[in-house]
Amino acid sequence: MERDLILEIGTEEIPSRFMPSALRDIAQYAEEEFAAQRLGHGRIEVMGTPRRLVLLVRSVAERQEDLSEEHKGPAWKSAFDGTGTPTRAAEGFAKSKGIAVEQLESRNVNGVDYAFAVINHKGGAADALLPDMMKHIVSHIVFPKNMYWYDPSVRFARPIRWLLCLIGAKVVEFELNGMKSGRTTCGHRFMGAPSVEIESSDDYLTVMYDNWVIVDQKKREEKMRAAIAGIEKELDGVVELAPPLVQENLYLVEYPVPFYGSFDRKYLEIPEEVLTTSMKDNQKYFAVHDHSGKLMPCFVGVSNNLVPNMELVREGNERVLRARLEDAVFFWKEDLKRPLSARVEDLKNVIYQEKLGSVYDKTMEMVKISRKICDLLGSKDDVKLVERAAYLSKADLVTGMVGEFSELQGIMGREYALKNGEDPRVAKAIAEQYMPTAAGNELPSDVIGAVVGIAERAFNMVGAYKLGFQPTGSQDPYGLRRAIRCINEILWGLRLDLDLEALLAFIAQDLEVGGEALNSLLEFIRQRTLIQLKEKEYGHELIELALSVTGFRPLQTLYLLGAFAEVKQEDWFTKLVNSAVRVKNILTKAENVSSSVDPSLCVKAAEKDLYAAVNEAEKPVEAALQKNDWNGLMNVLAQLSPAVSAFFDDVMVMDEDAAVRANRLALLSHCQNLFMRVGDLSKVK
Repeated sequence: MERDLILEIGTEEIPSRFMPSALRDIAQYAEEEFAAQRLGHGRIEVMGTPRRLVLLVRSVAERQEDLSEEHKGPAWKSAFDGTGTPTRAAEGFAKSKGIAVEQLESRNVNGVDYAFAVINHKGGAADALLPDMMKHIVSHIVFPKNMYWYDPSVRFARPIRWLLCLIGAKVVEFELNGMKSGRTTCGHRFMGAPSVEIESSDDYLTVMYDNWVIVDQKKREEKMRAAIAGIEKELDGVVELAPPLVQENLYLVEYPVPFYGSFDRKYLEIPEEVLTTSMKDNQKYFAVHDHSGKLMPCFVGVSNNLVPNMELVREGNERVLRARLEDAVFFWKEDLKRPLSARVEDLKNVIYQEKLGSVYDKTMEMVKISRKICDLLGSKDDVKLVERAAYLSKADLVTGMVGEFSELQGIMGREYALKNGEDPRVAKAIAEQYMPTAAGNELPSDVIGAVVGIAERAFNMVGAYKLGFQPTGSQDPYGLRRAIRCINEILWGLRLDLDLEALLAFIAQDLEVGGEALNSLLEFIRQRTLIQLKEKEYGHELIELALSVTGFRPLQTLYLLGAFAEVKQEDWFTKLVNSAVRVKNILTKAENVSSSVDPSLCVKAAEKDLYAAVNEAEKPVEAALQKNDWNGLMNVLAQLSPAVSAFFDDVMVMDEDAAVRANRLALLSHCQNLFMRVGDLSKVK
């Protein structure tokens, strides 16, 4: 009879940020263990609260599946002599497999008879297997930080206080670090029974609910959202349910009890981000906006305790938040006593990297790099604003507010810059320099912030390679993979045609970085760009082709790929690629090929036409490359394609006449030289 299995690991409160990965680990290890043990089962569910990690496996089979193993041994004629007597080879093989030599079987493999050992394993009882399986699962859960006990092999995020494990109504008995499993658990810390007996795995979720524990985080979230929806109606507002904060609250409580509170309107005078950050970071509160998007003087919290008088809970939380907001007001007023420009000098006291200097040194480099980017982009009108934004970009790092809330860097710079009377575009750039904060996130809305952000990321990359901090495997201490991804996203999103090789060479010269390190960085960028473009579903060969033409100009690479994508299914393009392959193959086998064509030796019309077509295409191809006119380039190739195809249809390259043969090879070489101006077409599939 199939039974459900329940495993509950009872602990002291586990940090909420540890929970999602721990539950994923449990699910993965359970899948692996049940598969390895050949133990059939139904759905695997993982659930958790701050005080418990739970594995529920539905419909566990009573026994393992039987297993039959076949092992191939020596040839039958080597295993047994002519009289059928086993040789030492047969005896040794049988002994190594733990069976009698008489049990060996003959099997034909590709016309040859071999000795086979067939070993049948009868499946064991699930009850006998589960103790070790459960112990293995618990002991292999990984957390970002662990605590250790007297048994160094046991590590966990927080002390384990109890282990409950049942298969149906039977206890799965195992011991871990002196803790024995049983059928006893604990209810809610405040509202449930301190000790709860579970009769059967079928009863577990119901009994826990009766003891004020909603074990299933999905059901906890449903309850939390439903209650918050009611609060929204009461406040006539919209609660900002940011997924990370929802998840954090979800794993802070076992029985969610949302409530709301308010604060004085005077605090709305400071920037909204300061208020919402203080609510979110310090108290895990949700902000509330009105239907026009304006912040309301309200907040929503989630309690883990349903008390008769929730008004006391509200008042206590309002009092705590008030103190936090008073701190924020203090920082705001103190920071405004000095303009951002006066704080730039303070950055000399903040070390960026020992061998690269202070944050002030980095800021001065960013000013130079930003100016160079403007030069490469031809954005002369924005130079002054870009330089100012770069100069002020890190000044908010030494403000009291950013010291308290580091995630407000850039945002506070923008707010202080506006208060200081800086140009609004400069102020916006100070905040937008950090965009995008992750792949796919919002991009800078203005080129000024984009330039400053690219300048910093480019400086970080060159600086890291100067110090030998290249990304290796999973190690990327300076976030260079993210840096080049963000640079590419900015260049593509804002349509900025920047030559990264020229920019990085400029920075490398300024930082005295050697050519080898720079080349290594460029290759790293090429590989990361290739990966990024693959995510856009362009083929590997086509990307390689585009990169070979456009170099380190990501926007042009993207444009060229777009042009190729439009024609790659066209009949003329397929024929041109096939012709390029034939040209390359013929020239690879030929020796001493000249690229000088003698028109007088062009006997057939098809070779005369090809010679004329190649000559006619040279200038348009060069012009298209110079102007980055990729659609124009495709048009030139489309006009050339028929002449190349006709040549191979009508002309025998390896003519008996040596002079004619050499001239035709020269014509193909002449043709390949033109092809190579747009990359190695022969590699395109």
